Amino acid sequence: MPNLFSPLPTDITNEVFDTLAGSSGCRIERIVSHGHTTPAGEWYDQDDHEWVILLSGSAVLAYEDGSRLTLAPGDYVNIPAHVRHRVEATAKDSPSVWLAVFYRPSGAVEG
Repeated sequence: MPNLFSPLPTDITNEVFDTLAGSSGCRIERIVSHGHTTPAGEWYDQDDHEWVILLSGSAVLAYEDGSRLTLAPGDYVNIPAHVRHRVEATAKDSPSVWLAVFYRPSGAVEG
């Protein structure tokens, strides 16, 4: 039986992104972070909306407008397409496990 927490990757030099399911309009990923951040000066600017929940660990999301969200397990956020954001911090003492759902904006055309 698949489990989001087992097995967790042992080598997490880089964040680990695992696609769990997907279709033409939706993708579900498990993301495992361990002290990872988005490199300075880089922003995520995605064509799809992203709904993400933090399942374990901790994290801080930063937005280009200067706002920040501190996330604890169970906290979730919906990030609209093209809202520039970055991961400013994740827990260094334990894995931060995220579940992310990427979905197309209404009326979006596949390209």
